[in-house]
Amino acid sequence: MPAEQVTLERLDDQIAWYSRKSQGAQRRYKWMKGLTIISAALIPVLTTSQLPYGTRIAAGLGVLIAVLEGIQQMNHYQSNWTSYRATAEALQREKFLYLGQAGAYLNAPNAQAMLAERVEALVSQENALWASTAASKPETQNSPTSNT
Repeated sequence: MPAEQVTLERLDDQIAWYSRKSQGAQRRYKWMKGLTIISAALIPVLTTSQLPYGTRIAAGLGVLIAVLEGIQQMNHYQSNWTSYRATAEALQREKFLYLGQAGAYLNAPNAQAMLAERVEALVSQENALWASTAASKPETQNSPTSNT
């Protein structure tokens, strides 16, 4: 397999991985925040109404809010969403510049090698950011280094 094909396949794989992970983190973040907002809005209604078990349901919603916020803090869905999206966009930009022989690739003596180095630098930078974020949580999962 030619070196250029290997590099472009690696690039496409990384773009797809970061896009997929960004979408998943965004979906989880928005779902959890939506549940949190709805639960918080319902608590005063339930506690001031004369509904049977209203205060107990309100208490349960308070617990749900605490759990959702704790999970969000532990898994960093919002920061992962934005970080992964930024990395996917940066990789996509490199691909377009390379294919268009523009920017840094315009007069590069070995554009394919430059692309490979820049792709790996972006992935490495994201991995370092992920590792520093993951170090602040008790359990780590879905490491970007395991996405090959």
